[in-house]
Amino acid sequence: MSNKISSFHMPPINLFGSGSINEAGAKLKELGANKTLLVTDEGLHNLGLSEKIAKIIREAGVEVFIYPKAEPNPTDKNVEDGLKAYKDENCDSIVTLGGGSSHDAGKAIGIVASNGGTIHDYEGIDQSKNPMVPLIAINTTAGTGSEFTKFTIITDVKRKVKMAIIDKHVTPSLSINDHDLMVDKPAGLTAATGLDALTHAVEAYVSIDATPITDALAIQAMKIIPKYLPRAVANGKDLEAREQMAYAQSLAGMAFNNAGLGYVHAIAHQFGGFYNLPHGVCNAILLPHVTRFNLMAKIDRYADIAGYLGENVEGLSDYDAALLAISSIERLSEMLNIPSGFKEMGADEADIPTLAENAMKDVTSATNPRRPTLEEVKTIIKNAM
Repeated sequence: MSNKISSFHMPPINLFGSGSINEAGAKLKELGANKTLLVTDEGLHNLGLSEKIAKIIREAGVEVFIYPKAEPNPTDKNVEDGLKAYKDENCDSIVTLGGGSSHDAGKAIGIVASNGGTIHDYEGIDQSKNPMVPLIAINTTAGTGSEFTKFTIITDVKRKVKMAIIDKHVTPSLSINDHDLMVDKPAGLTAATGLDALTHAVEAYVSIDATPITDALAIQAMKIIPKYLPRAVANGKDLEAREQMAYAQSLAGMAFNNAGLGYVHAIAHQFGGFYNLPHGVCNAILLPHVTRFNLMAKIDRYADIAGYLGENVEGLSDYDAALLAISSIERLSEMLNIPSGFKEMGADEADIPTLAENAMKDVTSATNPRRPTLEEVKTIIKNAM
């Protein structure tokens, strides 16, 4: 038994289901908002979704200014520009609309708005003193879990590094997962974000900070994702699959928000920061390789994972069952057309030393079940190339 005290963090209110988006304005008004900064990406803005949400908010009596410049891997410059818009427009709250990029950008803007300085001041764990401004996170993808978490990932453009900000004060005031907003998302994005959610569940389950509560969340996510993610990718209008994936990514988000992550994310952050690659794809490529490395540390847990993923493990040793977990993850990624390695995405083996050194400094590595050497991290990355 551990003598370590555990804690559990998540937004105080979380809405799910078709039409839940219509509650956004009233809930924002309840938080005392008068004018909100709506942070979203250019794609959703051009589709008219940001204006649709803004209309709902305005009808509740709250003014809206739209900031549609969140990038796929949000940068410190995004945060700086968004903060300027927040101040110039005299906003007192934030609504984020999108996937992890919009949520991360909005949360970063919010924490700097209430604490001052720049986003660089909050890299690490619980570096802020003041609560964030009221923030509602409206999710449009089933993957990152950012609308649930105290994690914000922002790229430092000069260092070409993703800064991990893990701070209880960046947890949103309220999250909304209306799966109707996910219906028209492209198959590739659906696959990548869904495998991001699977990675969250796996890393949380084998984390050194896992608890029975986070286990329950991770296990349920791992049971849902292999069943419903292929359906959501095959037919984006499969409402049952979309709804189930919305719940699965939320479960996985709650799990890793409290149990932590590991070297899949620690390395993936480097590929994202260095090459501006999609986070979910990076995780999907790395997950089997990091699992092989971690196997000896949590072989019983990886054996469990095989069963949760739907593999028949009856009569198998823990080792053989754990190997099935790896092959199951690889088959799922192949089915969903995830690239087999980083070279085909433009990565260069010459950068491996830098990627490895930065990965070992990434705060998400702290809860990985096995402690690697620098050479071992280099090997994991080389194998994933």
